[in-house]
Amino acid sequence: MNLALLLQRSAQAFPRQPAVALGAAVLHDYAGLAGRVARLAGGLRDKLGLLPGQRVALVMQNCPQYIELFFACWQAGLAVVPINAKLHPRELEFIFRDTAAGACFATAGLAEGATAARAAAPALARVVDVDSAEYSGLLRAEPIAPAETGPLDIAWLFYTSGTTGQPKGVMISHANLLAATLAYFTDVDAIAPGDSILHAAPMSHGSGLYILPHVAKAACNVAPESGGFDEAEIFELLRHHRGATLFAAPTMVKRLVAYAEQARPDSANLKTIVYGGGPMYVEDCKAALRAFGCKLAQIYGQGESPMTITAMDKALHADSANPRYEQRLASVGRPFTGIEVRVADADDRPLSAGEIGEVLVRGPTVMAGYLNNPEATAQTLRNGWLHTGDVGFLDEEGFLTLRDRSKDLIISGGSNIYPREVEEVLARHPAVAEAAVVGAPDAEWGEIVVACVVARPGKALTAKALDALCLDHIARFKRPKRYVFLDTLPKNATGKVLKTELRKRL
Repeated sequence: MNLALLLQRSAQAFPRQPAVALGAAVLHDYAGLAGRVARLAGGLRDKLGLLPGQRVALVMQNCPQYIELFFACWQAGLAVVPINAKLHPRELEFIFRDTAAGACFATAGLAEGATAARAAAPALARVVDVDSAEYSGLLRAEPIAPAETGPLDIAWLFYTSGTTGQPKGVMISHANLLAATLAYFTDVDAIAPGDSILHAAPMSHGSGLYILPHVAKAACNVAPESGGFDEAEIFELLRHHRGATLFAAPTMVKRLVAYAEQARPDSANLKTIVYGGGPMYVEDCKAALRAFGCKLAQIYGQGESPMTITAMDKALHADSANPRYEQRLASVGRPFTGIEVRVADADDRPLSAGEIGEVLVRGPTVMAGYLNNPEATAQTLRNGWLHTGDVGFLDEEGFLTLRDRSKDLIISGGSNIYPREVEEVLARHPAVAEAAVVGAPDAEWGEIVVACVVARPGKALTAKALDALCLDHIARFKRPKRYVFLDTLPKNATGKVLKTELRKRL
């Protein structure tokens, strides 16, 4: 089993269908994309000397090269490591070392940071700018056929931070991604040859995973010229690409709705907005349905079961006559076909409908484990179930509603931010005695990062100094948007900081 065969299949059946576009311009049809991938795979093997099983890091903004690099790596038997383009070079260092990546591809503006991080990663032979002559040279190599890979071979390494602040590499196999691809067709949406997907959300995350079902059905993958999300650009692209799907965080959906209400653009070519990555409030969901019609589908997943735990398709969003319609909109849908979801107590015993507990998942999309971290793997996959760390309940109809996140994860604008990681940086400041980071509700971003800080006696401490410290160590989007200075942090009898109390105060 090799995911590269999905591309080969579509290239054979639909060679002249558009495959990749940059903005309004189609760059490659499926025959052309398959040819580029075969030559690029040859370049990875023969020019860069990469061997099957090695890892290739991608530090890139959304661009057409992202799509061909995914499939070229798989065709060469390599694992891809798509990395959040917003990460600080010091954060890249850990990922490069942990994966022992043999090569890194970067887009303009990010190659410099990746090169700086390379100094701390002995295995990383080179950083290749995808707009360089070196990259073009790789495309002139002799083409190779898809490598023989097993279903359990690692295809994708996704890095997520844990509550300890230490990033963990989620090992996703070829079989995991094939199962997630098939699950898209059963429970999210249909795709036809000639449809399209607009990649406004990062290809390093959910939008990148949706490259697979769209390639499998010979649809066109469109990279915006901006490399990211811009409301006006999205609606302009809809004028040129039919049957368009967009994966979007709730924050992005709200911005699209606001733009549509003001500018009244043509959205006839918009087929589906798949939303996920954070809480979508019922009123915001209704506003989107009013603005675009019944074109919403929801997914709930996490890196450890990529994009595939529960789903709510367009038909369920349209079923406003159902007496439980409001409750359904407040939920994250029903388990994907073939995925088992259980809500359990602290001893992993299943709870009845309506009872609140931790969400557990079992099925073919669940990760193999965490790279180089057997302790975290054993803890997260204990008793044969993925322990999500999310808290919620199942109703009598099988709809899952999330209530809280037991790991204190903050989701801001669709990006995951882990408090301990920020706290570790704040603790570096000599004037900080204690710090606790929590999320506070925000109308635009869903949540913002708030740092509650206690200064050492007699020490001066300012938000400006703490902000500068954070910007020197972590990505800009992770830094606190607000600093609250306190005399003490609320704690329980054992000395644990009561973050629930801090949230109440905020």
